[in-house]
Amino acid sequence: MRVRDLLAPGAPRLRLLAAEEELDRQVSGVMTTDLQDPGRYLHGGELVLTGMLWRTVPADSERFVRTLAAGGAVALAAGEAEVGPVPEDLVEACRRHRMPLLAVPDDIAFGTVTEFIGRQVSADRAADLAALVDRHRLLVSAAGGGGLDAVLDLLGGDLDLDCWVLTPTGAVIAGPAERLSAQDRDQLVRAHLAAQRQRRRPPHRARLAAGSYSLLPAPVSAEHDAPLVDWVLAVAGDVTEWTAKRQQLAENLARLVAAERHRRDEGRRLRRRLADEVLALLRRDADPAEISRTLYASSAMAVGYEIPDPKSRAQAGSWLVLSAEGTGLPEGTVRAVLEEALGATDRALVAGTGTGAVVVLPAPEGPVPADALRELLAPLEAGLGSEGRITLGVSAPASGAGGLRGALEEARHARRIAASRVGRVCVAGPEELASHVLLLAAVPDEVRRAFRGRLLDKVIAYDIEHQADLVRTLEAFLRSDGSWTRCAAQLHVHVNTLRYRIGRIEELTGRDLSRLEDRVDFYLALELA
Repeated sequence: MRVRDLLAPGAPRLRLLAAEEELDRQVSGVMTTDLQDPGRYLHGGELVLTGMLWRTVPADSERFVRTLAAGGAVALAAGEAEVGPVPEDLVEACRRHRMPLLAVPDDIAFGTVTEFIGRQVSADRAADLAALVDRHRLLVSAAGGGGLDAVLDLLGGDLDLDCWVLTPTGAVIAGPAERLSAQDRDQLVRAHLAAQRQRRRPPHRARLAAGSYSLLPAPVSAEHDAPLVDWVLAVAGDVTEWTAKRQQLAENLARLVAAERHRRDEGRRLRRRLADEVLALLRRDADPAEISRTLYASSAMAVGYEIPDPKSRAQAGSWLVLSAEGTGLPEGTVRAVLEEALGATDRALVAGTGTGAVVVLPAPEGPVPADALRELLAPLEAGLGSEGRITLGVSAPASGAGGLRGALEEARHARRIAASRVGRVCVAGPEELASHVLLLAAVPDEVRRAFRGRLLDKVIAYDIEHQADLVRTLEAFLRSDGSWTRCAAQLHVHVNTLRYRIGRIEELTGRDLSRLEDRVDFYLALELA
């Protein structure tokens, strides 16, 4: 602030007595003193408040003002409560030394003046930091730097302002994590997601046992509306009660966070392509060695992750597969949610499948983390609304790349179990699968392909050549438990037509569909297909 701000509307009622031409001096602090020689306590930039108790004779005024000028004080405010009106000798001394002199009426406390100056100086420092944050945001946007933690440390140290950047699941991206408990983070992101779902205008406010917080979204882009994906800036205190300059600081910081998020997402593009490639390889039953090479490439990109040998450890490692689906959510949302929830170390490959996602990640030690995933995603419930759902299935650990295809099927079946439950976020693990599905998923891919091929390849080839619909007939026959009349009614064909088709299947395969063993083999082959 400047000295003239003490005379502006809204300031304490001070009177200017001398050195009007020096009112543009910058005030950096306040010093209150009645010492005859306060020079050793001055650092420069202070407004000196005094009750004039140091003055016993007129000559004292010249000595006192000369000391202030030499110490770098920018103005003098003399209180009239103790000794009455400011004496003329003090006014003259201030004129000679070009020292602005302000009179403090007897009904204005020094504490009021000090508090006013403190607020103004703090606002100015906030504005300076706001400009710094804005410049840093531009630097991050242009040069691709990082530094969120450095900026938040600066705000905490210089303005005593605690800030955190959180994901929608409550993970700390930046900020003093030790000063915000897991329970508080959970409550903050839930409050933010609920406010976003109700389309309330930010900043959102949350009151916890530890105090009040302001929540500002940091969207992926200006056009993007996906609160389940956006980071949130949590600031200690109520932003709406701040000065305009300090509010500008919070807004600029939210923009900086959004820029950092955009930079991070740009860096994940290659990893997303690798994830999509792994999913495509699994869908077409690619050779395990080809899958291993892609997994090796993704491991080489992971931050802080030891790179495995592509000829051994990548194939022998243990992997988990997750299958997820979103209901009532835009395409790509579930993929982005899982990237945020699981990608802290960039070891998870998250592939997008429209409204769903498939994740491949190194298996942790210990049990399959279905419960941990459910707890991790639980805060998202606040942002899903009555129609939105996320269901997720987890496979058992797959040994090497050759077991990933089976793990994918297992995860998909587990997801169907999750989808049958009530709740906005539901997770099911492999321990909940109690059927042939679990056995099929554990069979190596090479064995699965060979078994399916021996039973179905000739039937599929016949269908392609003759448009005979034998595979669909076989599926319907097995679903009907071998009942000729029910199967014919389901296919809308005559029973004799059905008997002809089943006979053709038996001729092509050398199997007898009246035998239970052969029916079971066909059923399993169709499941593998």
